Amino acid sequence: MGSYENFYHGANYDFGAVEDTFLGMSYKTNASQIAIATDPRTANQLQAVSERFNTGLKTVEVSMLTPNVEEAIPDQHLEEINRLRKLIGADLTLHGPLVEPTGITKQGWDPTHREQAERQMWQALQRGHKLDPDGNIVVTFHSSNGLPEPETRVVDESKKPGEKGRDRVTEMMVVSERDGQFTHITPKHNYLLDEKPDPSKELKEQNRRAWETALTQISFHALQGKDSIEAGLNLERSPRSHEDENEKKFKDAMKKMWSMSKTEEGQKAIEKEVYNNNLKKEVVERKLDQLNHGEIYVKEAYLNLQEHFNKAWSATEKALQRAKSDADRKKIEEDKKKLDKYRQDILEKQKEIFKPDKVELLAIEVQKGVNVLNSLSDTPSLFRPLKDFAIEKASETFANIAARAYGEFKDTAPLISIENPPVGMGLSRAEDVRELVKESRAKFVKQAQEKFDMSEEEAKKKAEKLIGATWDVGHINMVKKYGYTDDDLIEETKKIAPFVNKVHLSDNFGMEHTELPMGMGNVPTKRHMEILDKYNKQVKKIIEAGDWYQHFKTMPVQETLAAFGSPVYSMQMAPYWNKAAFNSGGYFSGYGMNPDIHHSMYGAGFSNLPVELGGQMAGRSRVSGAPME
Repeated sequence: MGSYENFYHGANYDFGAVEDTFLGMSYKTNASQIAIATDPRTANQLQAVSERFNTGLKTVEVSMLTPNVEEAIPDQHLEEINRLRKLIGADLTLHGPLVEPTGITKQGWDPTHREQAERQMWQALQRGHKLDPDGNIVVTFHSSNGLPEPETRVVDESKKPGEKGRDRVTEMMVVSERDGQFTHITPKHNYLLDEKPDPSKELKEQNRRAWETALTQISFHALQGKDSIEAGLNLERSPRSHEDENEKKFKDAMKKMWSMSKTEEGQKAIEKEVYNNNLKKEVVERKLDQLNHGEIYVKEAYLNLQEHFNKAWSATEKALQRAKSDADRKKIEEDKKKLDKYRQDILEKQKEIFKPDKVELLAIEVQKGVNVLNSLSDTPSLFRPLKDFAIEKASETFANIAARAYGEFKDTAPLISIENPPVGMGLSRAEDVRELVKESRAKFVKQAQEKFDMSEEEAKKKAEKLIGATWDVGHINMVKKYGYTDDDLIEETKKIAPFVNKVHLSDNFGMEHTELPMGMGNVPTKRHMEILDKYNKQVKKIIEAGDWYQHFKTMPVQETLAAFGSPVYSMQMAPYWNKAAFNSGGYFSGYGMNPDIHHSMYGAGFSNLPVELGGQMAGRSRVSGAPME
């Protein structure tokens, strides 16, 4: 519980004996590695930064969390903050606006929303560069903001933290790439085969059924269109009769009139053709309706075939990249050959089959395409796990702004740090953020090779520098409300630690998104930091204790330094903040508390108040009450 033991603790003048901290004697952090975030509710970040520097900390995180507040911050203030930074030799970091980098909204996914988010995040990077034009300011963005939790998990308490199967996915959100809409997959126990619910297996089965249904519809429309066209071109005759000269003449006439019907002058030309061929007008009109309906069906079937062919082609290319064995690769390559052969056939026949009077030939080719798609060894996914889809779209955003920042600012480009949001939002787990960072780096590497003519090795090094992770220990602590333990949290930190370039410090009790000074909740901070320090001992630790500041109107610096056992002086020796912070009596000063015990000892006069509450003590000894020599 942190420093609660220090309430009304009374003076302790023995600076030689250092009291323990809630992190323990074995873990102490220099004050130079502790930073503090500004109040995100104000656009006057110049004043907010100045107040934070007044605490003595040498690093401050400028907060632009709310987009409309971020836009209200004057550019001149950003330049003044930079001058202040240089004047006192301090460092700055930046927390960018909370936007959804995937482009996903409550209504579904739209590529324009992702592009809008990218522009907003790029603006934050530009403004961040004004804060430190000569360095690489670290700019944090959340991995998601508003994205629902893609997976519902339950804890199997019979298994140990880190053991396979410790948490099991019971429900999964999936997205249709065709229309961007979401749906839930909530499988039930199959009592007939005694199979436990498995969302991944259910998704695969659902994709198979959806693919077969789609191909069935394409085939149905193609055949229906073909039949309708044949009916429109043929005379109505007995099924046993053979085509004669009259029928051939009728078919040629109908094709000619069908072509005429597509022009403005077609009606008059059709009437003339009806008269010349001695045909009945009502018969011709009915046949033209059949031909037009058939054409619509066939073209609709072709468009759907084209869409599903593209899905199959894309899925096959991705499957080749993911193939882990030669057998899998060979099978996928066979599928690719089938698709490529059909594509070449269409390219060779396109001048013929796309003619208005050759629609029946197009119907035949569509049916051939359906047969090819139905013969593939693996069913392309029409529905994808929302988590995979979100990582793909968010990584596109992060890679794009990283490449744009490097293109404009080169070696002074801001560094992008992707933060885990509070548990309950999408992409909040360590493996999610880790995969997002890795995918963003991979996409940056491709862009860097193409745009900046980098070698693959150089592009990878640049990607590792430009894109990392912010690990918020308070956010991940909220998994405890789902039944997870401190040991589970440590497993999470192990997964993300190699990618972390910034840490957000806040404490809570695992139930709500509360932001308290470290040591006032149950975040296992020491264990988190010991793992993170193995990869980056100099990582900046940003205090985010907004709830504390909002209620008590004091900076949470003293409590944090005491919790970390930071040395007061730069020589890295006693006294330490966990002892010195409360040396003057532990009256919990400045928090609106004035203990009655003091007045019973020293009276009620203002001058007799302790110095930490604004008084002078009037030359009285705080130990005996006698005048001081």
